[in-house]
Amino acid sequence: MPSFRNELSINDQEIAAALVGEERRQQDGVELIPSENYTYPEVLELLGSVFTNKYSEGYPGRRYYGGQQYTDDVENLARQRACSLFRAEHANVQPLSGSPMNQAVYLGLLQPGDTILAMDLSHGGHLTHGAPVSHMGRLFNFVRYKTAPSNGAIDFDELRAIAREARPKMVLCGYSSYPRDLDYAAFKNIADEVGALTMADVSHYGGLVAANVMRNPLDAGFDVMTTTSHKTLRGPRGGIILCRKENAGRIDASVFPGLQGGPHMNVVAGTAVTLKKAATSDFQLYARQVLRNAKVLAGALMERGMKLVTDGTDNHMMVVDTIASVGLDGRAAEDLLEAIAITTNKQVIPDDPRPPLRPSGIRIGTPAATTRGMGDSEMHRIGEFIAGALQASGDDAILARLRSECIEMCRAFPVPGVVSGSRSN
Repeated sequence: MPSFRNELSINDQEIAAALVGEERRQQDGVELIPSENYTYPEVLELLGSVFTNKYSEGYPGRRYYGGQQYTDDVENLARQRACSLFRAEHANVQPLSGSPMNQAVYLGLLQPGDTILAMDLSHGGHLTHGAPVSHMGRLFNFVRYKTAPSNGAIDFDELRAIAREARPKMVLCGYSSYPRDLDYAAFKNIADEVGALTMADVSHYGGLVAANVMRNPLDAGFDVMTTTSHKTLRGPRGGIILCRKENAGRIDASVFPGLQGGPHMNVVAGTAVTLKKAATSDFQLYARQVLRNAKVLAGALMERGMKLVTDGTDNHMMVVDTIASVGLDGRAAEDLLEAIAITTNKQVIPDDPRPPLRPSGIRIGTPAATTRGMGDSEMHRIGEFIAGALQASGDDAILARLRSECIEMCRAFPVPGVVSGSRSN
């Protein structure tokens, strides 16, 4: 047992118990929240390393504090690896997470009050893409586009008409609950027509872009691309901004000193390791399996009567309309699945008439399950578990059986870095 556990168990038994409990929960259940994944054991080590102790305000070669030889090495490696992996001209790896990452772009390239054309949140956009409750939604004028009700496609003729009327300073695409890929060239064409900057937030599927199994917005000439370093990339919780050289100065100044102070160098070190791993053939195989697993799971759910928004998926996620499928709202469905050791999240559907905390659907993704080594047969079983639980609401005997079967399946696929409810040495 690592020494930190001995100390923790002696000095803070409540936190020690919560840590062990969370490890057991992750090991014994299926994680299907698309934005969650299991990071590498090396990253877990770096997050608890001496890099946690170091303050590194500024950028390599231009820090405000001394003692930066190794932090400079780490950040330079992370930036170089990010540029190489995503074919970018410049990278900033200091954002503390996805929200400040996107905020830094808006505040660095635009003026308060400027118009941003972005995806409607109920159709798949993210909170930072202009939700009225967010600070960015109050600082900037967000105009929204939607998807077609029939198939979830984006009507670019309608999008062009909106852009011509709104004259946005930025056209933003990317999503948190949209099960399709995007035509970045079409977005770029419209943005160029109205003189707008282009930004893509690929936080959810950044790992799939890195592995070249989904399109790269930078290949289409986008000005900025952002991605979190966890989710499909499997790294620590942080953010990466990739941009053209002409925007590098404004982006860097917006991150620091504009928005935040010193970066978390333990996270930057973990990001550097993650980016190196994402450039390997093993990671490309993993990314392809994430997509395959998503299609297999989507098919298994639809075969069992589940209604999926867009009737399928082109990426790592899907949205189940649980009201249409079984008459349960998303919160009830989430709770029911958690009772059988499957973790999902409640999710609004396009133009959802229900409130966000009682929406009409749930969101499901395959990155974490794929990380554990689950494949086609497990996706079929998970589809059976989900449909069986949702269709058996209130039948405690069926739910108990499904929970037992799910936990038994999970124990054959250890979580990286966690063994039998405790972190591996």
